[in-house]
Amino acid sequence: MSEDTPRVLSIQSHVVHGYVGNKSAVFPLQVLGFEVDAINTVQFSTHTAYKHIKGNALKNEEMEELIEGLTLNEVDYYTHLITGYSRSPDSLKQIAEIIKKLKQKNPNLIYVCDPVMGDNGKMYVPEDILPVYRDIVVPLADIITPNQFEAELMTGLRVEDVQGAYKVIEELHSKGVKTVVLSSSDLGDKDNMIAIASSNGECYTIQIPKVDATFTGTGDLFAALFLAWSYKTRDNLKLTLEKTIATLQAIVKDTYQKARAKYPTGKVPPALIELRLIQNKATIEDPAILINATKIECSC
Repeated sequence: MSEDTPRVLSIQSHVVHGYVGNKSAVFPLQVLGFEVDAINTVQFSTHTAYKHIKGNALKNEEMEELIEGLTLNEVDYYTHLITGYSRSPDSLKQIAEIIKKLKQKNPNLIYVCDPVMGDNGKMYVPEDILPVYRDIVVPLADIITPNQFEAELMTGLRVEDVQGAYKVIEELHSKGVKTVVLSSSDLGDKDNMIAIASSNGECYTIQIPKVDATFTGTGDLFAALFLAWSYKTRDNLKLTLEKTIATLQAIVKDTYQKARAKYPTGKVPPALIELRLIQNKATIEDPAILINATKIECSC
C-alpha cells in the first residue's frame, strides 16, 4: 500500500438509492485523495424520508468477521476512522472496541465521530445509545461533529445563546476531544444557521444560509469533508471550516435549484432532493470559498 496516501475506514449506514451514510461520505473522500474502506452498518433500499424502507442491519458477528478478515490479511492499518449511524447500543460498543484496536495498530490514527442520534429535538435511534456515545465513544474521538441537538444530548446542557454553545463545546473538550464542531445550530436568524468549531484554543463561527427544503445526508457529508480538509490543510481550523461549508453549500444549492425546476411549489419529494454529489465532483475537489469563518474569543 502507498505510504503517502491517507487511508480511511468508514463505518456508516448504506443505501442502495440516494446519498446518506457511506454513500454520502465515500465518494467525496475518494475525490479528495483518500483510500476508503467502508463497512455498512445497515443496508437499506433508501433513506428513511421515503415512504417504504426495506433492507437489513449488519449483525455484530458479521461485523466481527469483517474486521477479522482485515486483520488476518494485514490490511487493518488506517490513518483515519470515521463513524456515523449505528443501529444499537451493542453495535456501537463493538465499534468502540474496533476504534481501540485500530488506535493500537496506529497510535496516530485520527478518529472522526459523527454521533448520529437525531435532529430538531427528536431522536431517531434507540435512547439507550446515548450513554454509549457519551461515556465510551466520544472520549475516543479526536474530532466530533454533532449538530446542536446531539451536542445537547451528550452534555445535558441547553444551547440558547452563544455562551451556551461555548459551555457545550467546553464540556465535550473535557471528555478528551481535541476538535469539536457544532455542524449546525439554531443560533442564527431567519436566513442563516451557524456552525461553530473549536480546537487548540481557537474558535470560529461561520454562517450557513438556509434553504427551503430538508436534506438528508448533509451531516454525513459534513463530517467526511471536515476530515478531508483537516488533513489537507494540516489542521488549519478556519480554512477547514470554510472549505467544508463552501462544498456543502454549493451542493445543497445546486440540488435545490434542480429540484425546484422540476417541482416548483410545495414540499419537494425525497427522490428529487438527493444530494447531487457526482454532478459536483469539481466543486468537491476545489470549492470556492464564498463565506468566511470569523474568529471569536471563547473559553474552549
